[in-house]
Amino acid sequence: MLIDFSPVRADGVKLLDFAQRFTFHDLRLAVHGYINVTLDLLADCDDAMLVFEPHDPEAHDPFAPEADQHIGWNLAHLVLHVTASLEEGAAFCSVLGRGVPIGGRLRYEPDWRTYTTRAQVIGRLEESRRMCLACLDTLPEPPHLDVYRELPEQYLAFFGRLNAPANLLLGLLHWDDHLPQMRDAKAQAQAALKT
Repeated sequence: MLIDFSPVRADGVKLLDFAQRFTFHDLRLAVHGYINVTLDLLADCDDAMLVFEPHDPEAHDPFAPEADQHIGWNLAHLVLHVTASLEEGAAFCSVLGRGVPIGGRLRYEPDWRTYTTRAQVIGRLEESRRMCLACLDTLPEPPHLDVYRELPEQYLAFFGRLNAPANLLLGLLHWDDHLPQMRDAKAQAQAALKT
């Protein structure tokens, strides 16, 4: 199940309000959905396609080392990026859902340069599935929905308050945002490598 985030993107619905449309069962299905759609996208990719650096004139990552701030992200890099963000959302979901207010970051992204094979990338997706679903398994019944992530003011103004399911939705939204970029990177790799 993929989520239609157009109410968030187009109508400005905050994730906290948007989250009320979904059960935790729905969110589990969405975790499977985003991982499965990415596995389907990569099904016919070989190692060379996964590490092919696409042209991206809009590339700008201010958090990367200076030499990497304006490079196109290859498919392996994109997978590592979206899985790290979803895992962070799932970790916040677990902690907040158990009634513990927390802020800061709970995010780890492996070095994309070390992922050079299809087996590594597929393994990373399956590992992320396991980790995210395990986080959801930690929720009590019922989970605490009135505990919110401690955010800096500028993030609070942009995202609004984020409870357990809203944090998981933030990770899924981020993945959804990168799906077109993944499709473009694959198309460029196919064209360049004539596969």
